[in-house]
Amino acid sequence: MVASLDGIIAKKDNSISWFDTGDHYEEGVVLSEEDTVKFLKTIDCYVMGASTYEHALALSKDYGWAYGDIPTIVLTHHDLPIKRPNIETYAGDLNKLVNERLKPNYKNVWLVGGAVLANDFLNLKLADEIRLSIMPVILGDGTLFFKDIAAEQALHLKNVTAYKSGMVELHYEVKK
Repeated sequence: MVASLDGIIAKKDNSISWFDTGDHYEEGVVLSEEDTVKFLKTIDCYVMGASTYEHALALSKDYGWAYGDIPTIVLTHHDLPIKRPNIETYAGDLNKLVNERLKPNYKNVWLVGGAVLANDFLNLKLADEIRLSIMPVILGDGTLFFKDIAAEQALHLKNVTAYKSGMVELHYEVKK
């Protein structure tokens, strides 16, 4: 997830201009395209909420479909336009989805965007890790990432990376 320092993952207008802050941190590392491609190749399946899917679909008109041909499961109770053969919808029990469908078939499933989706997986103890990239900006208003967490959850810090852009990535393991 990408968030502002105040924990906001989406502005009310869904604009992403705040991702480009123009900041520069001299001691940070460069986020190379090679590193990004290498990381994305580790993902076997994407799971995303309907709102994130609709937003990604709208952005794909200008930027292309960011998730390639990787299997993508969209969680929804509505009919959505499915534009690619690797995309399917799911409406049902998340425990069943994870234990009967995802775990037997995929090693690295990535939850894409959506505070509701992330909070549901965390509350049901179905998430193994949290990767949170903090952008050097305070937005003040919008959708909070951790809005509806039901109970305290202990985390183990696996890694921290500071980038030249001023973004800081926090990588946590969710303790079970």
